[in-house]
Amino acid sequence: MSEAIPGLAAAPLAPARDASVVLLWRQGTAGREIFWLRRGARLAFGGGMYAYPGGKLDPADAGVPVEGATGQDAALRACAARELFEETGVLLGARAGATELATQRRRLLDGEVGFDEVLRACGARLRAADLAAAGRWLTPPFLPVRFDARLFLAELPPGQSASVDAAEASEGGFVAPAEALARWREGRALLHPPTLHALRCLQEPAIEDALRRLRDPPFMDGLVARRIEFQQGVVLVPLRTPTLPPATHTNCWLVGLEELVVIDPGADDPEELAALYRMVRELHAEGRRAVAILLTHHHRDHSGGAAAAARELGLPLWAHRLTAEKLEVPCARLLEDREPLGLAGFPLRAVHCPGHTRGHLAFLYEPSRAVFAGDLVSSLSTIVIDPPEGDMAVYLASLQRLLDLSPGTLFPAHGPPIPDGPGKLREYLEHRAMRAALVLAAVQAGAATPAEVVAQAYSDTPEPLHPIAERQALAHLLQLAAEGKASERDGRWHARLP
Repeated sequence: MSEAIPGLAAAPLAPARDASVVLLWRQGTAGREIFWLRRGARLAFGGGMYAYPGGKLDPADAGVPVEGATGQDAALRACAARELFEETGVLLGARAGATELATQRRRLLDGEVGFDEVLRACGARLRAADLAAAGRWLTPPFLPVRFDARLFLAELPPGQSASVDAAEASEGGFVAPAEALARWREGRALLHPPTLHALRCLQEPAIEDALRRLRDPPFMDGLVARRIEFQQGVVLVPLRTPTLPPATHTNCWLVGLEELVVIDPGADDPEELAALYRMVRELHAEGRRAVAILLTHHHRDHSGGAAAAARELGLPLWAHRLTAEKLEVPCARLLEDREPLGLAGFPLRAVHCPGHTRGHLAFLYEPSRAVFAGDLVSSLSTIVIDPPEGDMAVYLASLQRLLDLSPGTLFPAHGPPIPDGPGKLREYLEHRAMRAALVLAAVQAGAATPAEVVAQAYSDTPEPLHPIAERQALAHLLQLAAEGKASERDGRWHARLP
C-alpha cells in the first residue's frame, strides 16, 4: 500500500455477518481429538489457515426445526449442523447409513436439495442438546470479511466418519490438541484466536471443564479478541491508519519470545497507540521484553507512531539508512541487507527489498522462513509503486529475490497473513507482467499520457482509483523505458519499434 491520497475516501469497515462454527470432537485411542481443516488458499476469509467447520447463516436456516431451541438460537444451530454436514459429511441426529449420508451430502453441495430435505431423507432430528453453546467471537474490524460467529461443541455420532469437502478445504481430519498446538508453535499451522483458544481448552481432562473454558476466553475486548497470535511469537496489533483503500489498518507486529521487536507502529492516534502499549506491557509481564521498534519503510501509515511509541516504551528505532534519512527522529541502529538482528530466542534477519521505497526492509524468521513483508505484498490488493521513490523494475527484482529465498508465510502490513508465500509472490509477478503488457499495448495504440494509458490498460479499475492507477501507469512506463520499449518526449510517451 502507500500513504493516503488527498480527496480519496478511506475504506469503510466491513459489516459482521452471523455465522456458526462447530468444534467436532471424538475420543481417540490416545485421548480427545478435534476435527480441523485447512481452508482453501484463495478463500476470502482465513485462506490457507486452519479452522473448524462453519460458515455464514443462510436465510433458509430459520425454517429448519431444532428441538429445544427457537428463533435466532435455532437458526444458528441449524446453520451449524448444515455447515458441519457440508464440510465433513457428519449429520447430527441421523439414522441413515454411510451411503445415504454421502448421497445426500453431494445433493446438498450441488444445490439439488435444501438442508430440510436432507434431514427428512436421512431421518435426522436436530436437537439443541447435541450442539452445546461454546462461545461467541466477533471478527476484528481490520479484516475485510467479518463474522459474528457462535461456536458450538458437538461429539462425533457413533458410526459416522468425517472427511473434508475439497471445494473449501485443502486438507483436514481429527488431530490431538497437543499436536495441533505444536504445529502452531513451529509456524506450520496458522490459527485465528478462536481456533487457538479451543485447542487449549480441549486439553482439559473433563469435557465439562473444556466447555466452561470455551465460554470464557481471555484477552477479549467485548466479543473481539485482543490477543491475535497467528503463530507463537507473532502477535498482531492492528492500528487504524491513514492508508489507502481497501485497507483500513496497518498491521503492527510484535515479534519474539524472550526479546521482541515492534514492527511498524503506523498510527499517530493516541487511542490506537494505547492499544499497542497495553499489549507490549501484557507481553512484558509474561517474560517477553521489547527491545526495539523496527520500521519496514518511512511512509506515514508505517512510521506515524514511531516517535511517540519510542518515547512511551523507552525503545530505540531501527531502520535502513535510506529510511532513516526520511524520518524526523534519529535511528539508533541502521540495518543492512542480510543483517541478523540478534533477537534472543527468535532469529530474525533484515532483507533489503527496495522498489516500493528505496529503504524498504522485510524481516525473515529463518526457522520457518516466515517473512514480515511490510508493503512488499498485501493480502488485500496490489502494492502502489509511486515514482520517483517507487521504482517498478527494482520492485519486481525484490519480489523475485524474496521468492528465491524460499519464504513460508508472509505477514504483510495490510490484511491477514498469506500462508502460501511463494504462491502470492508468483501471483504478483504474473500480475505485473500482465499489466506491463497492457500498458505497452496502450502506448502502441496511441495512448501518450498516464491518464490515456489508464483508460485502456486499467479498464478493470474503478474510476475513484484512477489517480492511483495513473501513478502505476507511470511506473510501468518508466519500466518500459528502462527496457528500451518506450520513450518520453515533451511529456508524451511513444512506443519504440523493436
